[in-house]
Formats: sequence, C-alpha cells, structure tokens
Amino acid sequence: MRLTQGAFSFLPDLSDAQIRKQIEYAITKNWAVSIEFTDDPHPRNAYWELWGLPFFDVKDSAAVVYELNACRKVNSSRYIKVNAFDNTRGTESCVMSFIVNRPISEPGFRLIRQEVDGRNLRYTIESYSTAANPEGARY
Repeated sequence: MRLTQGAFSFLPDLSDAQIRKQIEYAITKNWAVSIEFTDDPHPRNAYWELWGLPFFDVKDSAAVVYELNACRKVNSSRYIKVNAFDNTRGTESCVMSFIVNRPISEPGFRLIRQEVDGRNLRYTIESYSTAANPEGARY
C-alpha cells in the first residue's frame, strides 16, 4: 500500500533535485516552508511533528534542504513532508504539501466495523502503526 496524501502523491517519489525545485518555487512566491514528520499518517491526523521552526524569511533553498536532510537522517523510518504556507490573505494557508520520505514498509490502515444502535454500522480507520505502538510508547 502506498500512502497518497498531498501533491504529487500519485507520481513516483520526487528526486532530491525535484524537491529542491519545489522548495525554490515556494520561496519565489514568498511562502513560508516547513518540514514535518510522523509515524501515523492517518488522513485526519493533521498534527504531524514539526522539525525545527518554519522558514519564514529564508531566500535560499539550501537552508531548507539542509534541514530536510537532517530530518531524514534522524527520522528515516517515518513519513516526512514539506509544506508551504501563503500569508498574503492575512492567515497562514497551506498552499502546497508533499511527502518527501516514506518508511521502507508502509504499514497501511485497517477498517474497524462497529454495530451501534438500530442496527446501524459505524466504520473507523485505524493505522497499523499506531495499533502496534500505542500512544505513549511511540516516542
């Protein structure tokens, strides 16, 4: 199973040169760039761990790539993504997000079915990663 979240997720993984080009594009648009990582890529998990601080006034993509490589070194078995935020409308809106690192084996998700009142069915998606490593044991 291959996780498909963010831009370019249905394409083959981006090369380092392509990642650098996307970061350069974000910088030319004056977007703030950030790097995030997680072991729980659940679609509703909007709170990935932030690597360092966002790059608000960085004009050189080399600084972002340097931090991205440092994050990859420490979190090689986790998902890592690059985000870009546009503040031209007065709020920081995410305008670009793409995955730049994946675990060697992507654990995937399972569908949990529950029968509730009135013979109704309720479905929940659970990450195999969080099932194997419950909250408090993951970090």
